[in-house]
Amino acid sequence: MPRSLDGREGTSMPIQMKLVAVLVVCLGFLAALAGVTQAADNPVTAIDIALEPDATMMKHAEAANAQLREVNPKGYALDASHAPHITMLQRFVNTADLDKVYAAVGDVLAGEQPAGWSLDAYKYDGAVWNGEGLTVILVKPTPELIAFQQKLIDAVAPFTVETGTAAAFFTTPEEPDINQQTIDYVTTYVPESSGDKLAPHVTVGVVPPDYMKKLIAEPFDAFTFSPSALSVYQVGNFGTARKKLNAWEF
Repeated sequence: MPRSLDGREGTSMPIQMKLVAVLVVCLGFLAALAGVTQAADNPVTAIDIALEPDATMMKHAEAANAQLREVNPKGYALDASHAPHITMLQRFVNTADLDKVYAAVGDVLAGEQPAGWSLDAYKYDGAVWNGEGLTVILVKPTPELIAFQQKLIDAVAPFTVETGTAAAFFTTPEEPDINQQTIDYVTTYVPESSGDKLAPHVTVGVVPPDYMKKLIAEPFDAFTFSPSALSVYQVGNFGTARKKLNAWEF
């Protein structure tokens, strides 16, 4: 039998490395199989079609988030899995139709020029959501945003389902819960947050409701920014943009 590096009889290093490689391949296959099984178990996906803001809004959103997390360290940080965004549409769609959804969104985008839109951020606002103060930077609605949203609603309509369960949302072992208010929000997004009820905003975090109300009452330095991309996300708790499914850079 070949000897190991310490002189004892045992499996040689090249054979050990081959065994490790085989094990990695097997684990990868099992992980992929688990992903397929998970998708099959969740025939409905909660999506957010969102405009991603440019560096100007990103800087303001990240500064606001840092301020909120000083008050509530357990609140979520803005990152790749909690992306700052302006929701244009949230819907439940058939998971099997996601590719068709992307194609329909791309067709709408082909007739628009969002990179040229000038958007005004003008105040803090928020709502008590599952007992926490969900805080946002409000953006003034424009005719372009409202018309763009309606085109997206129409384009996605053939693939939309009436409602879904928590299984339609993105979760992790560390953040496994989806509150009922989040499910209800996606279910009623059209008509409750569409058309003349559209209230464009960038969500910046969660704090105790009293602090949120204090922040809303403070003066706000308005600023102008533009969209930099359009993305489709899988929605997470509190309506966050958790998993990027597709994107179009401007």
